[in-house]
Amino acid sequence: MCSSRGEPAGDVVGSLSAGPVVLAWLTQFLVGTDLFVVAPLLPHIAAAFSLSAASTGLLVTAFSIAYVVASPLAGRLSDRRDRATVLVVALVLFSAANVGTALAPGFGMLLAARVVAGAAAAATGPTVYALVSTRARPQSRAQVLAVVGSGLLTALWVGAPAGSLLGRYVGWQAAFVILAAGTFLLAFPHAVVWRARPAPAPVAPAGAPPRAGLSGAGLALRAVAVTTLWAFAVYTLYTFLAIALHADGRVTAVTWLLVVYGVGAVVGGQVGGRLADRGDAVRITRAALALTAVLEAAVALLFPVTWALACALGLFACAAYGFFPAQQRHLVDLFPGRATAVLSWNNSALFVGLSLAGAAGGPLVHAAGYRTLLFLGAGVAVAGCFVAGGRPSRGRPVRRP
Repeated sequence: MCSSRGEPAGDVVGSLSAGPVVLAWLTQFLVGTDLFVVAPLLPHIAAAFSLSAASTGLLVTAFSIAYVVASPLAGRLSDRRDRATVLVVALVLFSAANVGTALAPGFGMLLAARVVAGAAAAATGPTVYALVSTRARPQSRAQVLAVVGSGLLTALWVGAPAGSLLGRYVGWQAAFVILAAGTFLLAFPHAVVWRARPAPAPVAPAGAPPRAGLSGAGLALRAVAVTTLWAFAVYTLYTFLAIALHADGRVTAVTWLLVVYGVGAVVGGQVGGRLADRGDAVRITRAALALTAVLEAAVALLFPVTWALACALGLFACAAYGFFPAQQRHLVDLFPGRATAVLSWNNSALFVGLSLAGAAGGPLVHAAGYRTLLFLGAGVAVAGCFVAGGRPSRGRPVRRP
């Protein structure tokens, strides 16, 4: 329901009614569950196709590569076309890919289905973020992004374990069928709620000086490079945490420590969003990276003591995930007319960092141990503090090319 001026009526987060925000949150939760659910289902998939665990790991790699490659292309398309239409098509394609995953007769078809799923997912997240950010009040933009982004973080510690349980008791195919049904149903309300277009961003006056010394492309690349460094620092810790705990004989602590981590991540996202709306988003990203470095080193030092590790993990996740909504806010402020494209590049940068963490972390954990890997991650977070920059001039968006 809308007011006479086209503003959504009812309770609001920013200038959005609660309905679209909840819809965006559910979309991020379901797509996020699909991102995280594959890893715990790999043993079941390997058994179904009589493959080794290493071979089924290609499913994760194929999805990630498709996401990284497709995300910038999807973002550019979304900015040039109607974003709501791109989102609806992407959700339907994502649903079809999950049906194909569940019904694949052989591993080759299964791999192809995961490539399609990765490409479709690349068009959903950034488009959802762009839709909500361009409709939120500027002073509440990061808060709205944090609320929507918490759907993805919730999938990290709720959706993925739930999918794993489904895989154990009703078959791994059921998890993908349920995800397919959920994302398909979400396409219908998305086709309706984003009908009203946001007010266009004001154009910079003729002759206005450039906002930074870097070109637009150079500024964008520098901005999203920070996300790669952040993702490497964060996912070196997260990816190998369960493996390290298993090797240390603390198998029973894995589940509840991951819950502590997930709750800290959700809280950190909300705090980071609020702080970025009240202050300077660049300063928040730098502060989050600095705290991430300190607390990752603390996790390394406190790792042998479970209760101390839990405290350090919660604080680490809170600091680390405070970065992301502030970073998104910063990017939308820098490039308001190309919000989906730059957020797509940002998501690709995240996957690059995540992939590098997995590729470098495995050999390093084997050769030098988990704690050494954490110190490396902390050092990368420090490097991110120095790379972060490109302060936007708020209130003077650039003309859309």
